[in-house]
Order: sequence, then C-alpha cells, then structure tokens
Amino acid sequence: MSAQTAKTKLPIRLVIADVDGTLVTHEKVLTQRAIDAVAKLRAANILFAITSGRPPKGSSMINDALHLTTPISGFNGGLVVNADYSFLSGHFLAADVAKEALEKIRADGLDAWLYTDADWFVTDANAPHVAREEWTVKFAPIVTSDFDSHLEHVVKIVGVSDDLDAVKRAEKDLQEWGGKHISAERSQPYYLDVTHPHATKGFVVLMLSGMYKVPAAQIATIGDMPNDVLMFEKSGMSIAMGNASEAVKKAATYVTDSCDDEGFANAMEKFVLHES
Repeated sequence: MSAQTAKTKLPIRLVIADVDGTLVTHEKVLTQRAIDAVAKLRAANILFAITSGRPPKGSSMINDALHLTTPISGFNGGLVVNADYSFLSGHFLAADVAKEALEKIRADGLDAWLYTDADWFVTDANAPHVAREEWTVKFAPIVTSDFDSHLEHVVKIVGVSDDLDAVKRAEKDLQEWGGKHISAERSQPYYLDVTHPHATKGFVVLMLSGMYKVPAAQIATIGDMPNDVLMFEKSGMSIAMGNASEAVKKAATYVTDSCDDEGFANAMEKFVLHES
C-alpha cells in the first residue's frame, strides 16, 4: 500500500479502468461479474470510464455491453471520442517524429504497426500478434509496404515482438531519444506504444476530472501495465491487478486479484463500493 492511501478518505465518484488485462480476461472476455460491478457503480452514482491502448472503435464490444455514457479514450489518450464515437479530442505525432520513431523501432528488431485516427496499417498480415489484435479489436488492418504515405494524423505507433527483453530495450531507447516529443510505454509485455507526449492515461484522468468536476482525490484508477502508472499518479486511489508486475503493484494504493480471477469486480466491490 502506498502513500496514496492518505488521499482516499473522500468517497470515489469516478472510476477509470484499463481494458486488456484489467477489465477483460487474458482471453478478452468481459465477464458477467465485471458487467454487474459496473452496474453497481452506476447504481451508486459513481461514473465509470475506460481508457485503453486500443483504438476507440476497438472497444465497441465493451461500450455496447456496459452501455457507457462517458467518453472512450483510445490510444492511451491519443484519441478520445464520445460514447457515440464522435470526435472529442486528439493528440497526433508530427510526421517527422513518427518517421524516425518507426526507424528506431525497426532498428531494435521489432515489427511496427501504424495507427492513424481512421486506420490501422501493418506491413505483414501474418506477422506476430496481428491476427490476435484483429480478433480483439474486431476490424482488419490495411497491409502496406510503405508507411511514409500514411504519416498524417498518426495517433499511435506500436513496436511488436515476442522477444520481451527487446521490447524493454526499445522502450528505454525510445524514451531516451524521444524526450518531450513522444511518450513510449509498454501496454503489454510484447507491445511498445509510442504516442504524443500528452497522449497518456494521466492526461485522461485530468481530462475527465475537469469534464465532470471530480477532484483527483475522488477518482479511482485500475490497471496492470507500466502505462497505467501514469494514471495512478493522477488519481486519489489506484488499484493494480494481480497479474501486474511488482513495479506496477508498488505504484498502486491497493492490489486486487488477477484479471482471470475476477480482479476487476473484486476491486470495485471491496475498495470502491466497500461491500466487504
């Protein structure tokens, strides 16, 4: 338990949840208990919103199942849409920055994906994780041999590899190179997300705090990956999933169970709703 505990005396009025590895299981299943937990939050007049590395339309299954009315934050805050998918805000990478980031990701031995505000581009439809990602977000990528013609309105670049040490090294390299020009954080052990420096989950907390006039002390955040720590730092209560790394757990106020063991629902019931 961290020093953030001192900030959690006021009742929680807004919960912001990561999606993959948090709200859904590792098999991308939104369980009935998770759905019921969100319904309980709504009955208690507690707002609920999601933020994810996915594109906003890749969270449509979640949006439909939970009947969300709050904005959907995709690309770690790089593109935020209203519940009806109309544009709310966006942070785009400059074309020259996107081009160099792609070069550095490839130099570190990772495959690269490119997301604009409208499309997802890959160079090989059979590359690792492409099929899985397509199944998750429910739309197909566009295969291209040339990213250079798609560098306008870039919201996110993803470095992909099953060499997890290579992904860690690439994260460090991109952070050292990018300075204030980018945010580079792992959203999964095998995904390195590169976005605009303001496109972070910390930005999402601040945006929703201002939009709904909810102070940080009354916001709870829950997630499992290093990029979720950026929203932990901006909220009064933070909850790490049981499947999170030790570093992520140490950054949180509380730790719940794994996403495969109803960790989200248990956290809402215990830490937010105080049912047990």
